Amino acid sequence: MSENIKLPVSNEYGYYEIRLESIGGLGANLCGKMLGELGAVYLGLNSASFSSYGSEKRGSPVKAFIRWCEVSRDIQINSPVETPHILGLFHEAMAGKLPVTAGVTEETKIVINTDASPEEIREKLKLYAGEIYCIDALKIAMESKTRVNMVMLGAIAQASGFIPLDSVLRLTEETIGRKYPQMLDKNLEGIRRGYNETVSRFFEPDEQYEKVEYEEPQNKWGYANAPIGGVNTRFGSTVSNDLSASREGYMPLFLQDKCINCGLCDSTCPDMVFQFKPGEYKGRQAMVNTGLDYHHCKGCLRCVAVCPTGALVDGIEREHPNPQWFVRNKDLIVDKLEFEDTGANGWVTSESYLTEKRVDGGLM
Repeated sequence: MSENIKLPVSNEYGYYEIRLESIGGLGANLCGKMLGELGAVYLGLNSASFSSYGSEKRGSPVKAFIRWCEVSRDIQINSPVETPHILGLFHEAMAGKLPVTAGVTEETKIVINTDASPEEIREKLKLYAGEIYCIDALKIAMESKTRVNMVMLGAIAQASGFIPLDSVLRLTEETIGRKYPQMLDKNLEGIRRGYNETVSRFFEPDEQYEKVEYEEPQNKWGYANAPIGGVNTRFGSTVSNDLSASREGYMPLFLQDKCINCGLCDSTCPDMVFQFKPGEYKGRQAMVNTGLDYHHCKGCLRCVAVCPTGALVDGIEREHPNPQWFVRNKDLIVDKLEFEDTGANGWVTSESYLTEKRVDGGLM
């Protein structure tokens, strides 16, 4: 079963290292586990993998770390990967306050889920150096009815230059395929497209971009200085969270001429994105729906399911970069708000809310 692959490069410890940067819900944790198993069972290598995340909340930051080495060497390090040979970025919106490119060198291959070109991504990431592999994993996942992590897995295999596609497909058949046999063909299609549709370019070191060294994240509050009472300063649904990075390709679109201002959308919305203001409806004074604050919309589409008149419909987000009826939250009186990069995600695994049944293996 094993290919007995020889690693093309390694660090001073003899390890080939991969780091995945993601947000909860896109499957980086599972992808990391699969890469760990891929090295040990299918590539004939010693392998170790583990993930780092908080409350397992969709939308919260997630990291996965994978190490491989020759079987003649032991893996004796279990610390986070600081200088990866491959860096997987599962969402380009993470390129903000989070230092996702920390530790990247000219030898690093960066695989990123985006519809932009390598040149555009280099500018967006302010990347010092490295080889960028762009793959529109979100679009492929929507078309293939698979998950972003399966597409990224194929793209990572392509970027490595030595991982056989057949080994990745066999791994998927014998793991994900056994658990979700009805999703196997779709997941395999996603992996193949991720492997074949990447676009890459190598960038030499550029002095206009700063090389970011890796540092372990440090919380401002800890046991010594946190306020008495156990206040959680990073709870899921807060006005300081920009939840747009949690949407997985779809968003609700508002058709105001069909709206009867019944308020069902507001009552079902987990984040109160709908903005109602005093106005007139059918000649009477009423609270009128004026639109949505898309900063806080997770794309769960509950409002679409509950709307009795079709005033809310689901749309593909990339087709509506500047959606109509985008209204700032009436309670946010400041002109500018510094948003967090990620927040909670509202996908609902239930036929009562979605016409497509969502399972861990993809969409059915």
